Amino acid sequence: MNFSAGERVTRQSHNHDLLFRIASITGDTAILHGEDMRLAADAPLDDLEHVGKRDLKMLKQKVREQEEYSYRLFRQDYRLMKDKRDYHSGNGYQHTAGLFQLPAKVLHVDGDRTYLRKCTELYQRVGLEVHGVYVHEQEMPQEIGPLVDAVQPNIIVITGHDAFSENKGAKSDLRAYRHSKYFTETVVNIRKKNPRLDDLVIFAGACQSHFESLIRAGANFASSPSRINIHALDPVYIAAKIAYTPFMEKVAVWDVLRNTLTGEKGMGGVETRGLLRTGMPYIPEENDN
Repeated sequence: MNFSAGERVTRQSHNHDLLFRIASITGDTAILHGEDMRLAADAPLDDLEHVGKRDLKMLKQKVREQEEYSYRLFRQDYRLMKDKRDYHSGNGYQHTAGLFQLPAKVLHVDGDRTYLRKCTELYQRVGLEVHGVYVHEQEMPQEIGPLVDAVQPNIIVITGHDAFSENKGAKSDLRAYRHSKYFTETVVNIRKKNPRLDDLVIFAGACQSHFESLIRAGANFASSPSRINIHALDPVYIAAKIAYTPFMEKVAVWDVLRNTLTGEKGMGGVETRGLLRTGMPYIPEENDN
């Protein structure tokens, strides 16, 4: 059976549990990237099976329904946060028309171009300013410094692909992970310049990443406590929750995780202050309608 890069496949040895894209093929081995999960894997070509158009449509529809459900939860949460902000900032809703907001700026560094596009679309959908950059995971530690200097973000997302391999060591061994080492080094380099967790909020990690190392390095939130797969869009919901929480309030970890598609088994973190600042009065520009 012939395969080529870009095709959607499943693995027979894993009972077709996940949908993958073929990233590349070397000899009889394919490098696979999860279509919706941030997982990278190697697989022999004879273990792969093509996904037909009908099955692919059904799988994608199921994922879209999960994504829309998570988005609706976030929108409900956002409306509650907005009502609370307006009440407190507008003296009991008396002056809400005169309020303006200074939302957070997000730098999203992704090791997957497809995921980056999907995440950028979701950032725009939830109304966040984002500067998205594709960088291969191994190059992130070197590339992050100039990016932070140029963008001056309030939130940084460091993500891409990752995987734990039992053949390479124990779960506690950072060398047993495909890209956790590079994510960790990237966080360390950021914290050398920006050490305060409440001044610059960092999410780092992907599927099965070494959660403990990322948190120790200085990430506010990371994956994956239970070494499970995480959804490609989960980092966006974490960034959005922090971005839309007032800076005088702390965000409990569960409040951040409950709108993600993965939950606490795939994501974790530490208490962090929100980043949204509200001011008044709003002065419209001359060309405003």
